[in-house]
Parts: sequence; structure tokens; C-alpha cells
Amino acid sequence: MRGDDRKHIISVLVENHPGALARIVELFSARGYNIESLNVGQTEDPTISRLTMVAQGDEHTIEQIVKQLRRLVDVFKVRDLTDKKKLDRELLIVRLSADTSEKKNELMRIASVFGAQIVDISQDTYTLELTGDEDQIDAFIELIKPMGIKEMARTGRVAMVRALHGETFS
Repeated sequence: MRGDDRKHIISVLVENHPGALARIVELFSARGYNIESLNVGQTEDPTISRLTMVAQGDEHTIEQIVKQLRRLVDVFKVRDLTDKKKLDRELLIVRLSADTSEKKNELMRIASVFGAQIVDISQDTYTLELTGDEDQIDAFIELIKPMGIKEMARTGRVAMVRALHGETFS
């Protein structure tokens, strides 16, 4: 990674119809840009989706990405949220080995400290769910790795600008 490269959170409002996401992903692929994470979901308006992506690059690269996204027909608005006051979260669901009472107790203790929920239990596994910012999720994963991660699903970020004096994204 070059010194001027950093992760950027880009939020896009896009028409909610087939092919819109494919055009955005194709734009990145054709230009050799990498998307580290991508989340898409319906907004309060069912005809519009919010796409939140994390891409790494220098200011020039991110500026080019934003300009290219704005040119797409399906796109209503694009915003680099990196330096904005924002709320951003990830969801982690992780299945862990819980084959001893010591592991079970330790997982329950760690879950309690991080605010994770145990959402499923079998005889030898616990499945936990945690919502938090990237640093919290990363720290949680580092603590539970030695316990034996069997399966993990992580959403990547979803983000929106904080409501400051009536400011909104749309």
C-alpha cells in the first residue's frame, strides 16, 4: 500500500432495478479498481437502493471513481463519506467451536464484553452475532480466533451521514 492510499467509504443512491448493480461493478472491473466491500439495500423509497462500498486508493483514484459513478444513468447521487461525520456499522455472524465448558464460558464472557448475541447453539458450537464499527469487529475476531472459527460471514460497512442541522444524503 502506498502512503497516500487509504480506505474510502463511498455511498451511492441508485435506481432499484435489475442491472444497476452490475453496471457499477463493471465500471470498477473495467478500470481495474478493487471493491473491498459492497452492500446494497433498499432505502425508505422502494424504487431507490443505497449502495455502500469501501475502496482503497489515493485521492485522485477515488475522485475518478466518484466521477465515473456519477456518469451512470442509474445513479442519482454519489458521496465519499470518508471525511464526513457518519454512522457506519458492520454485521458479523460467526460459528465457533464450543466443545468444552471452558470455551463456552470464555465465549459468553467475550460476547458480553463486546455486546455480541449468541444466536444459535449446538452441542459443540456457538453462533454469535455482532454489530459494530470496523475496529470493533476486527478486535472481536482477533480475540475469538484461538477458539476455533468454523464459519464466518461479515457484511462489510453500511454507512450514512449523521444528521447535522438537517443535512441528509438524498
